[in-house]
Parts: sequence; structure tokens; C-alpha cells
Amino acid sequence: MAYDKFNILKSTAVPLPIENVDTDQIIPARFLKATERKGFGDNLFRDWRYNSDNTPKEQFVLNNTIYSGKILVGGKNFGSGSSREHAAWAVYDYGFRCVVSSFFADIFRGNCLNIGVLPVQISPEFLDKIFIAIEADPKTKFEVNLQEQTIKILATGEFETFGINEYKKDNMTNGFDDIDYLLNVKEDIKTFAENRPF
Repeated sequence: MAYDKFNILKSTAVPLPIENVDTDQIIPARFLKATERKGFGDNLFRDWRYNSDNTPKEQFVLNNTIYSGKILVGGKNFGSGSSREHAAWAVYDYGFRCVVSSFFADIFRGNCLNIGVLPVQISPEFLDKIFIAIEADPKTKFEVNLQEQTIKILATGEFETFGINEYKKDNMTNGFDDIDYLLNVKEDIKTFAENRPF
């Protein structure tokens, strides 16, 4: 399944300054029955967003209308816990295209890269600057440049670089998942196979 191409993202951000956010908090286990990657955004952070009677919890950030955007900024160790890929699906389906943290669980990071969500890992110091900028002005915009591998606070010009696997970077630039990539190079694969000595 192809995803949105990612090159430069300019957006406001939603702050979630909580450490050790695990995948069961991102998408509770009771919502994992669906087999398609649609509808999971409705239950992103379900138990933090809603009361037991399904009314929104006003204090939770996703229910606060002053915050919006395609960037989710989380605390250290984001996406820990179980390996469920549904957590990344929920983040994408809600509308986020980038998650920023000072540390990601490896499996969650991989799942994000597989479906078109860019995990941007930065230093704790720069993460604090981002949280402070959002607190000072929820309309603060950020620029995430995949080609240059930078995230910038546009109001101040401060930026930091981040790392990414080159294969995943190429896939995100083209909007490919792993299957799309193979289909894109199928002629090369065919030529290689035909010229293999037996």
C-alpha cells in the first residue's frame, strides 16, 4: 500500500510530554481485531482521550482545540511495550505524519517507517526547546526536512539533525512501502534473474 510522499513537512505540533508511552496506551489491545489499517485513529490514546461513558476528557491534549498539526511530540521512550504495528497505524490514521521524541522503541520506529510516519529522534535538550516553544505559542510551526534530515523551529531558526536508514528514507520520499519498492524495481529483478548463471 503506497503512502503519502514525505519531503518537507511544515506544521504546528501536538505536545505529549509523557515518558514511556507504550503501545497499549497508543492503541489499547481491545481495538486490535480489525485487519485493515483504517479506523484506528478513532481510538488513538483511547483510554487517555475518553471517559468510561465515551465522553471526551477535556484535559487531554488531543481534545484541546488549541493544539493541532501533523506532528506529534512525545516524551522519552515513545512506543515501548508490545510490538503491535497497530500503534503506528493509529498514529497515521489519526493524521500525524511525524512523531518526535528523544528515544523510540526500535520496533515502533520500524513500524512507523513501514507505513509513512517519520520518527524523528533528537537530543533531550532540543526536545525540551520544542516543548517550550509549543507552550509559549501553540501555533508555533516546525519544519521537518527529510532530505536534509533536519527539524527546525521556524520562529527561531534553531534546528537539529536526525538519522534515518537510507532505504527507508528513499521509500518515504517516494511514498513506498516494502512491496511498492519491489514492484518499482521488478524489471531490474527480472533482468538480474534472467542473467543468473545456472
